[in-house]
Amino acid sequence: VRTEPLRGEPPLRVPGDAFSVVVLLQGYAEPEGVGDAVRADGSVTLVLPQAWGPASGHREPPPEVYEAKTALEEAARGPILVDTAGPWAREALLGALAGQGVAPGDVTLVVGTHGHSDHIGNLGLFPAAALLVSHDFCLPGGHYLPHGLAEEQPLRLGPGLEVWATPGHGGQRDVSVVVAGTALGTVMVVGDVFERDGDEDSWRALSEDPVSQEHSRKRVLATADVVVPGHGAPFRVIREASAPETEGLGNSRPDLVIGDKEPTVRR
Repeated sequence: VRTEPLRGEPPLRVPGDAFSVVVLLQGYAEPEGVGDAVRADGSVTLVLPQAWGPASGHREPPPEVYEAKTALEEAARGPILVDTAGPWAREALLGALAGQGVAPGDVTLVVGTHGHSDHIGNLGLFPAAALLVSHDFCLPGGHYLPHGLAEEQPLRLGPGLEVWATPGHGGQRDVSVVVAGTALGTVMVVGDVFERDGDEDSWRALSEDPVSQEHSRKRVLATADVVVPGHGAPFRVIREASAPETEGLGNSRPDLVIGDKEPTVRR
């Protein structure tokens, strides 16, 4: 297994059969000043159902439901935001959403991969959305619903769309979003399970549970064709041709180049 960065600048759009993935803002982490100071912000990713469009975004509120599975599936019928960056990125986030034809009120679900401020700093922009932050799931207004998310039991949001428990970086409650069936195969938005491509020398120092995170990283590399890390460019996972296929893995497209609009096929 080896990795290589995707080419192109955000927004990077990967179309899919049921859901498309758009990396709106690319996270970063850069030393600043003297000592150990770092200037950082987290990546922000939009997951769009194929059936959703700006014209269909303004609908009557869904009926009240008090069962987590039904509520999650209902929330996944509209735009899903994975992480929101820090509060200092508010205007950049709003502009990136507008560029995709999405208003804050259109977002029906926000997933926070973990509770650090550079990943959930703009939750207040989405009071009408359901929130799944780490393992806490609530409906608008703060109505919390229990669920069975665990490493052995992902949360299914729709066809080819799941939330996995991927503990380690922030402790035991980190999550990742898995989108299968895209033009590049299976895309995983992993928060800080991976800080960036080639982070092997640095992630352990930032991890609250390195043993669990190492296990989560191996699961990601065994499943994903594309990884959206917390603080760097999306990257592809390249497997040897003789390696056995992972169950549930989408089709890889090595000839596909991602741009700021739609992917194009390299001839």
